[in-house]
Amino acid sequence: MLGSRLQAAREMAFVGREEELAVFDAALYGGGCSVLYVHGPGGIGKSALLRRFAQAAVVAGRPVSVVDGRTVEPSPAAFEAEAELVLRDADAVLLVDDFERIQGLEGWLRERFLPRVPMGALVVIAGRNPPDLRWQADSGWAGALEVLALRDLPTADAQALLDSCGVAAELREVLLAFAGGHPLALLLGAAVAVKDGGAGRRWMPNQDVVATLLDQLVGELPSAAHRHALEICAHAYMTTEELLRAALPQDASRLFGWLRRLPFVESSRLGLFPHDVVREVLEADLRWRDPEGYTAMHDRIHAHLAERVRTASDADVLGAVAALLYLHRDNEAPADFHRCRDEGEFQEEVLREEDVGTLVRVATAAEGAASAACAAFWAERQPEAFRLYRRTETGEVVAFTAWLRLAELDEQELTADPVVAMAWAHARASTPLRAGEHLAVSRLWVLPPHCENSPVMDVIQWRVIGNCLRAERMAWSYIAVKRLGKAWVERLRRYGMRDIPEQPRLGEDAYTLFAHDWRAVPARAWLERVNHLPVTGPADGPETETAELAVLSQAEFAEAVRKALRQLSRLDALAASPLTRTRLIAERAGQDPATALGDLLRQAIDDLRHDPRSAKLHRALSVTFLHGTPTQELAAERLGLPFTTYRRHLTAGIERICADLWHRELYGANAS
Repeated sequence: MLGSRLQAAREMAFVGREEELAVFDAALYGGGCSVLYVHGPGGIGKSALLRRFAQAAVVAGRPVSVVDGRTVEPSPAAFEAEAELVLRDADAVLLVDDFERIQGLEGWLRERFLPRVPMGALVVIAGRNPPDLRWQADSGWAGALEVLALRDLPTADAQALLDSCGVAAELREVLLAFAGGHPLALLLGAAVAVKDGGAGRRWMPNQDVVATLLDQLVGELPSAAHRHALEICAHAYMTTEELLRAALPQDASRLFGWLRRLPFVESSRLGLFPHDVVREVLEADLRWRDPEGYTAMHDRIHAHLAERVRTASDADVLGAVAALLYLHRDNEAPADFHRCRDEGEFQEEVLREEDVGTLVRVATAAEGAASAACAAFWAERQPEAFRLYRRTETGEVVAFTAWLRLAELDEQELTADPVVAMAWAHARASTPLRAGEHLAVSRLWVLPPHCENSPVMDVIQWRVIGNCLRAERMAWSYIAVKRLGKAWVERLRRYGMRDIPEQPRLGEDAYTLFAHDWRAVPARAWLERVNHLPVTGPADGPETETAELAVLSQAEFAEAVRKALRQLSRLDALAASPLTRTRLIAERAGQDPATALGDLLRQAIDDLRHDPRSAKLHRALSVTFLHGTPTQELAAERLGLPFTTYRRHLTAGIERICADLWHRELYGANAS
């Protein structure tokens, strides 16, 4: 019969769940609870588990009745009519499926129906939502109720499920990456992939699979705003009410409360996150259905998280950077964000005096005695620059890093560390530091095998990126590495860190220095470029996409300002000015550079008018450069000044404009 065939196929597709079956068996044979409440997101296997419970009950010789929340009328009378067997037979087993469809009966069930069930009978309730907290608050239910949260299948069980579907070994890995241990997603993906004989490692779920999973996992949503809130939750690593408000200002508080009650959304100390499969299908659906809307949502979240990196406390920087990089998980983002959600495998700490001995031992084991001597030298000079990384479970220290800030180097420092000396020489030979600027050198000492693809390297990278994005007046950054895996090196290049040709040596070991000029590509511009990197972009990083900013010395800058003032009326001449490629103009995004430069110079002249001490300078500049006076002699005549006096005012005014704009170039438009 067809029914037998269907049952046999279902039995073949059932794997795992040994713990849940053991709990049910204990209850079935009188050694456990009277009510078993199973909850989990759609497609997680609740119905399959209830079918296995029913088989076990039949084998035990107990009568079984089933109430299906999809078909029963949500009223006490209708429910009791379907479930009346369990009220009159102490051997009966009642299985209630899809309870979320009749969740309104939960209070009545707890207070009125279940207390009438005879001792010995067994009731199993299965639904998407966890039980109301009033079950736990009632001490009477303490021994009678057991709650099971149904989770994804473990990897071994998920592989066994795919094997039962005839999935080839080369396809199994990609299906597991997509579906994890979610049974429905595994079965749907397997059915489509096996049917597609050409499917391989690049298999992706088609829209039929995505639509089916969305219907089963998410279902109908109350409104477009609710859908958008869920899409934001799927895109971000963790969703807080603050993030939701930044991406969806209207009703953020109400929508956050709705999100946290969804059966496929979980809570952690960092915020809310959806089940992995829900995240994947929502992302795939929005990208396919509304690519422009997806990009707009991504950019809003990216801007919010980038600002969080800049403003977070030092203790919160790692999490802020991790959340930002998570947005680029399809763009070869380095970290495996499924390793942990609340507590990391490795913890970062500041260096204490008693840690210096450990630093030397780790540095010696990682890179040898010469490198360890450098670590000890800098630990004495800049102890605040160091961080240590220990395994959370054991407390074992596996890595140290240093972020050395250097505005000038003395002879002892140059001699003590060839790596830092080479970075200093490279900066001086390229575009030297200007007044008030510094460079930074990142040093790391990581015990093998952690220097390859290890979670601690992810944490270290988050700290380095946070240092770069939060630095004030940093001209250059250098990352010194002795040995790193190929993927890590390619990632550094991809994100715009260029390895310089010179390789400093410590003893017998050569080091590679990855450099970035933050004046040529400032933090905001770097973030923008990283945000728009293609999924498979060029290996030499973001700088290849657009022109870098010009890094001028003070003398070069002043000469460019003088020339631009003389050419203020000629837009074509201003377009050729190197000032159009400086930070001054980059801050005026959205404007034509030549027009922006002209507006900036006019505004700088006009600003002098508000200072009584500079009024005479303003008049000389205004007549000379703003009013189209053909000669300086005529300008002096119009001002009623002797030519020498006019020249003195004009020269002082130009110097004042140069100084004001130079200050803004160094410190930004809002600097006082």
